[in-house]
Amino acid sequence: MTHAPHVMALDAGTGSIRAVIFSEQGEQIAVAQAEWQHLALPDVPGSMEFDLQKNWQLACQCIRQALANAQLPASAIRGIACCSMREGIVLYNKAGEAIWACANVDARASREVSELKEIHQGAFEREVYQYSGQTLALGAMPRLLWLAHHRPDIYREAATLTMISDWLACCLSGELAVDPSNAGTTGMLDLHTRQWRPELLDMAGLRGDILSPVLETGVPLGKVTARAAEACGLAAGTVVAMGGGDVQLGSLGLGVVQPGETAVLGGTFWQQVVNLPRPAVDPQMNIRVNPHVIPGMAQAEAISFFTGLTMRWFRDAFCSEEKLIAERLGVDCYSLLEEMAARVPVGSWGVMPVFSDAMHFNKWYHAAPSFINLSIDPERCNKQTLFRALKENAAIVSACNLDQVAAFSGARSDSLVFAGGGSKGALWSQILSDVTGLRVKVPQVKEATALGCAIAAGVAAGMYDSLAETGRSLVRWEREYHPNAQHHQLYQAHKARWQKIYADQLGLVDSGLTTSMWKAPGL
Repeated sequence: MTHAPHVMALDAGTGSIRAVIFSEQGEQIAVAQAEWQHLALPDVPGSMEFDLQKNWQLACQCIRQALANAQLPASAIRGIACCSMREGIVLYNKAGEAIWACANVDARASREVSELKEIHQGAFEREVYQYSGQTLALGAMPRLLWLAHHRPDIYREAATLTMISDWLACCLSGELAVDPSNAGTTGMLDLHTRQWRPELLDMAGLRGDILSPVLETGVPLGKVTARAAEACGLAAGTVVAMGGGDVQLGSLGLGVVQPGETAVLGGTFWQQVVNLPRPAVDPQMNIRVNPHVIPGMAQAEAISFFTGLTMRWFRDAFCSEEKLIAERLGVDCYSLLEEMAARVPVGSWGVMPVFSDAMHFNKWYHAAPSFINLSIDPERCNKQTLFRALKENAAIVSACNLDQVAAFSGARSDSLVFAGGGSKGALWSQILSDVTGLRVKVPQVKEATALGCAIAAGVAAGMYDSLAETGRSLVRWEREYHPNAQHHQLYQAHKARWQKIYADQLGLVDSGLTTSMWKAPGL
């Protein structure tokens, strides 16, 4: 019996690994997921090592389970691609064996960040940003320098460097390469040439001979080896495609593939991404710029910290009654809270949450978490008001970040795509439209990153003609929201007040009176 062709995405997130199977039409057929834990070394503060042996076993487990859930034979999978959290790196010895890896959340190299920032009185970091669109805090060079200082045995043995998505692809195919979208987050790849810039490593006193070949997303890397097939259950000879970074592949899965197109990805962290027609960086160094998976295109990216996590904290800390009611009614607690918050007027009676700041990539830290301008009027200051205020604040931070992107790139759109968990709520979607003044489109697909990854697999396997064309053709829209002009004007004033309040709150951190919610390594 011949089965219709399918593709598989292997999606390595910060907290879990997932195998997702899609039909040729982009329909999700099956998924299998396993959580993984990163290893904190007791004598290395901030360390989060990536368990290579165990995590490959979990990946194989997910592949087998996804095939079983889909009730498909391995021969039905024509191609597989891998995507991952960005910034996580893997080192290999001369034999091509992985010898060390760390997750994106690894923060051991704070001292090395400071050390690198001192090169040429800070001019080195500016040069890194000018070429790569990255600053030092999240890049690979401080981690490599840490290894040179503290684990010279690993540093000397290292012959090649890749990202975690590339490690998975290597486990499947035996071939080592990186793609620009993920490798770009190392701070060692040139945005314009989409190739490594070893001169940056030379300036940092690091080895420039450990850089893997660069291949574009959707290019065939190799084929599943017999050894990998035995381990994971795929058929030997299945095409393994170059994958990429999770955000850029997520943009592909949302059809955000043309210059100027914009998306807000509402998860634990919120990301605001804007496609740039050509590479450009921010003179103020506030915004990160990454290679898109679409060749020749770059993507400005801003991040709002802990947005989804803040909502979860508020629900769990203050809304136990609503959780019980929602459970009894068989509805989602967030839906119940949204229904309550919808009755609160625009501006939430002036309550101003202070959590994530707009992005300042070159000197990134946050004020202490707080609510400003509370009252003791229970009719105005209550759970539903605070819940709505948090939603409004998330939209305001997104709008501030989009303003920063437009200021240096000129890229503006009349609409944005809102995806991720945040987009489930009708109220949040409307608030985002009202605050930004943009039309907001919510897609049907809930697995945008996996779908983008699967598209890359399909292009490599010859099922699709191109990444961009396929991303646009497969996206389907669930809802659309239009801005209320009156509400937009009110929110513009609200946003201006919030920006002044946040600046004052940062002053309290600077004076040592309050504790920052988060600081970048090296600050």
